[in-house]
Amino acid sequence: MTELAVTLLRLSYLVLLWVFVLGALAVLRRDIFGTRITRRSRGDAQRGRRPTPPAPKRPTRSTPTRLVVTQGPLTGTTMPLGPSAVVVGRAPSSTLVLDDDYSSGRHARFYPQDGAWWVEDLGSTNGTFVGDQRLTQPVQLTAGTPVRVGQTIIELQR
Repeated sequence: MTELAVTLLRLSYLVLLWVFVLGALAVLRRDIFGTRITRRSRGDAQRGRRPTPPAPKRPTRSTPTRLVVTQGPLTGTTMPLGPSAVVVGRAPSSTLVLDDDYSSGRHARFYPQDGAWWVEDLGSTNGTFVGDQRLTQPVQLTAGTPVRVGQTIIELQR
């Protein structure tokens, strides 16, 4: 091999090594800092961003109006309930993104049906628990019933 070929081979190996190192650092950064959450304002819809959903109809007194994290890394987080389902998990596409190593990407789903709220496990590894019972099928919830997703406890509240 000529001296030029050896030099080019060394440089390409060096570039490949740096691409690998930078890729590994990007993965570590994503694991350490998690998903970046951006806040949206009402003016975002005018700038071409996704509009905020319309306000839900006024619920009755017996219907839960919010989902509250009562225990776990996100204790105190409150999410208003509307007509659509709430997916809970670690995936960035989840409605409520958990910072919990024991929850799956798409762990559980809270959804309204026939005027009541239900919860179902979405095939999670560690399971979803209502009280002390592991879910095997969807279960109807009442306000104040604790639902455990990993190390996080979530309740429906009025």
